[in-house]
Amino acid sequence: MESVTRGPVHPEAEIKNQSHPNELSTNNQRWFVLLTVGASLLLITLDNAVLYTALPTLIRELGASSSQSLWIINAYPLVMTGLLLSTGTLGDRIGHRQMFLGGLALFGLASLAAAFAPTPGALIGARAILAIGAATMMPATLALIRITFEDERERNLAIALWSCLSIVGNALGPIIGGLLLEHFWWGSVFLINVPVVIAAFISGLLVTPRTLPDLSRLWDKVSSVQVMVFLSALVAAIQEFSHSPPSVPTVAVALGVALIAGTLFVRRQARLPQPMLDFAILRNSAFMAGVLGAAFAIFTLAGVQLITTQRFQLISGFSPLEAGCLVSIVALGCLPSAVVCGGILHRTGLLPLIGGGLFVAALGVLLASAGLQHLGWMIAGLSLTGLGLGTVMAVASSAIIGNVDPRKLGMASSVEGVSFEFGSLLAVAVLGSLLAALFSSGIQLPQGASAAAREGMTEALVIASRGGAVGPALIEAASRAFDQSYLILMHLIAGVLLFGAAVTSFLLRRHGPGSVTYNLDSQ
Repeated sequence: MESVTRGPVHPEAEIKNQSHPNELSTNNQRWFVLLTVGASLLLITLDNAVLYTALPTLIRELGASSSQSLWIINAYPLVMTGLLLSTGTLGDRIGHRQMFLGGLALFGLASLAAAFAPTPGALIGARAILAIGAATMMPATLALIRITFEDERERNLAIALWSCLSIVGNALGPIIGGLLLEHFWWGSVFLINVPVVIAAFISGLLVTPRTLPDLSRLWDKVSSVQVMVFLSALVAAIQEFSHSPPSVPTVAVALGVALIAGTLFVRRQARLPQPMLDFAILRNSAFMAGVLGAAFAIFTLAGVQLITTQRFQLISGFSPLEAGCLVSIVALGCLPSAVVCGGILHRTGLLPLIGGGLFVAALGVLLASAGLQHLGWMIAGLSLTGLGLGTVMAVASSAIIGNVDPRKLGMASSVEGVSFEFGSLLAVAVLGSLLAALFSSGIQLPQGASAAAREGMTEALVIASRGGAVGPALIEAASRAFDQSYLILMHLIAGVLLFGAAVTSFLLRRHGPGSVTYNLDSQ
């Protein structure tokens, strides 16, 4: 048996490699493992981003309400976030290969169910099942990379490429969604997953390392329910608080439920001999900087894509494909910096790449918002945003799995997954709700216009299309209110990024160039 170690060798940093002898004996096979798990990660990220351009079509063809449309998007990251801690720990118990293949199969079946969902409620349910499959396999993808790539520099490069595939999923999602909607019905955005699932499953059977179950690792169902309730209630409170006006009793009840569930979860983890989340790993400042950096980056990526696709479809008259191509510039801008930074991390260290990357992304968001009426400046701003985010996303994963006991790989990978999905979840819940609230409170309806036009830009356009002298004036007033709401949210995103840059730079202030592994003895 081989041992996998990082940093100073001590008993806590040793773990048995449970893969079969000679199974990863060639470099080519290692990279095929990366390709296989990367393709699966591509599906996970694409399945969220693909709905940004499809949302107006879903609202129209399924008759979804504004609330249902948010839950069509939110059901996926919400369920996934609630399960990730549980599935990561379960992977440590039954084997990451088994979790990967099982989650992949469930993801494929749920994609079929979503493609042919007859109602908004059925689609929300199918999206929840999709999330279960994604949560099952996502921690396993990163854990399998950590098991397969033992050399630190090679592993940093592999993780950077893994991050790039995640970025590509966010880039391709709006484009694929727009392209499919121009030629096929809305269900095709889910049906496209099936052939990729089949190919990845076959490849996974052939190349992923066979890991033996470690039945000494415990898995706690109660903790999983507690964290799911906590996150669900917290997001419900955030969404309701963003409404105009919010329901104070609803917010209070949701926050109360979140507080109770969160407290019970924390207390239970302190009593368990093998907790689902060992809070000791959060004391490692490099680990926390990686988690926060990933969350801030994904919040920005999801938020900018969500509100920008809607703005250019509803105001500028872009087709879904045109809007998808525009927002994909953010994700495509990530690729060069992600590839380069994964290769130079061992020289620069984490601080300039995570803290500096978030700062550059903030400048890009401000540039894009300043160039709202000039497409060239908008493209430049989105490209600069992507450049900064790519720097962060390329190295955040290395900061996370490079600073945890190898026997807690599933736990660490799931914490990263939570940071990704919670960042996306907050972007949709907060920015989606705020966009509607700011529009509703900011629109100045022309005389004679229906008050129903306050409900949203889509409703205002429908009312204006019915004709009458008030139509052009209503479109102008609605467009002005929507643009103002868009600018406020872009400035909010930039502020969040600047805050993230300050926090992560503070956490990494003592971590200079060199290895990304720090203070493992403290765990």
